[in-house]
Amino acid sequence: MTELASDPPDPGGEPTPSGTFPVEPGLTLVATPIGNLGDLSPRALATLRGADAVLCEDTRVTGALLARHGVSVAMVPLHEHNEDDQTPKVLARLRGGAKVALVSDAGTPLVSDPGFRLVRAAIAEGLPVHAVPGPNAAVMALTLSGLPPHPFLFLGFLPPKAGPRAAEIARLRALERAGLSAAAIFYEAPHRLGGTLAALAEGLGGDRPAAVARELTKRFEEVRRGSLAALAAHYATAEARGEICIVVGPAPEERSSAEELETRLRDALAAGMSVRDAAAAVAEATGLPRKQVYARALELGRP
Repeated sequence: MTELASDPPDPGGEPTPSGTFPVEPGLTLVATPIGNLGDLSPRALATLRGADAVLCEDTRVTGALLARHGVSVAMVPLHEHNEDDQTPKVLARLRGGAKVALVSDAGTPLVSDPGFRLVRAAIAEGLPVHAVPGPNAAVMALTLSGLPPHPFLFLGFLPPKAGPRAAEIARLRALERAGLSAAAIFYEAPHRLGGTLAALAEGLGGDRPAAVARELTKRFEEVRRGSLAALAAHYATAEARGEICIVVGPAPEERSSAEELETRLRDALAAGMSVRDAAAAVAEATGLPRKQVYARALELGRP
């Protein structure tokens, strides 16, 4: 980051002379450790300690973290199954001036974790929403991967079933053919890692550079780098444990030439396809913008 704000958005974010961090009313998203419990920041700890309630995915996970730091505060479960029901109740507390903290089991809230619907509702009502930055597995994996760090695209978890997963990878490949050049970051479960890497190798190319990062900040932290094909072969038999991030390097520059586009269109038109159908088929195959392909198809289709 090259720019600094001239004034902090939240005056209460600055420590007082006594070294404490005042906690402001409203909803505060608090990033928590992704493994090493020493990564909880002083401001995050102060926010949790000063909250009227802490919203958490699993009270057992958050309870262990709070107990380690001697924090006693009411915990309220908020997860994907009850977020819609809990949101009105939390909004009511926020309207009354409560200090509510939101955490996930690990890392930065909302990043493949619950909370987005609540945050969106709070913003819509004009209620204060703050955040305490901190650990994030996706960004840490990216910085350790050795792959170009920006731009990057965070895609979370791919669908667990083979068909929808392949379709999602195909959509990414189509974006790349249309000009997207960015590192892609995925989360994955250990038992699906080998299959996902194989699917990525098939859909994006086995020679694409990639990295698998697991157990970040923990004792057995590992970052394995190589091609998608090599990583898929390794994890086809090797057991993977813990939380896993996959980072895939940007696609090599690839653009369909005007000659290739014309050839594809002529072949499609010669096969009896209409101009519209030919343009749609070629646009999907090349990843080029449909309007561009259709305009050229019109030119070729004129007598």
